Amino acid sequence: MNTAESKIAPTPPDNSPRMNADGARINPTPAKGDSETHPYWDVTEKIIGAAFEVHRELGPGFLEAVYETALWQELSGAGVATRRQAEIAVSYKGQPVGVYYADLLVEDRVICEIKAIRALDSAHEAQLLHYLKATGMALGLLLNFGAAKVQVKRIVRSR
Repeated sequence: MNTAESKIAPTPPDNSPRMNADGARINPTPAKGDSETHPYWDVTEKIIGAAFEVHRELGPGFLEAVYETALWQELSGAGVATRRQAEIAVSYKGQPVGVYYADLLVEDRVICEIKAIRALDSAHEAQLLHYLKATGMALGLLLNFGAAKVQVKRIVRSR
């Protein structure tokens, strides 16, 4: 093999698995726009990037409200339409029964539930799933800033 051949690495296909170094496991990288398995991929990518930036700057140890405000500032500064404590109508059997205030509502499509705890558990995931069902929204991100590394859980409501 000549020198030129040894320096050229094969290009993996776009749908090949990618390494997630933080989780130390291989996850398939979804194609952008794959709306069935990863709705609103473009928006969630921006939110997650902003969450990592906020955690890099602040680290763990603050109350949820601090992270909520910082994430709102980061997203708004990047030109992403974001509302804090956004009021979302809740229905029961087709009838309005109250309102839910989302920590952040991004581009009127993604609910962000902010936590500042040691670790997420299934109760937090269930909470966000209930919010999605009650509001009729399809996607939520559970973002925990209280751990050594920001934790992100993507919750998709099945129809």
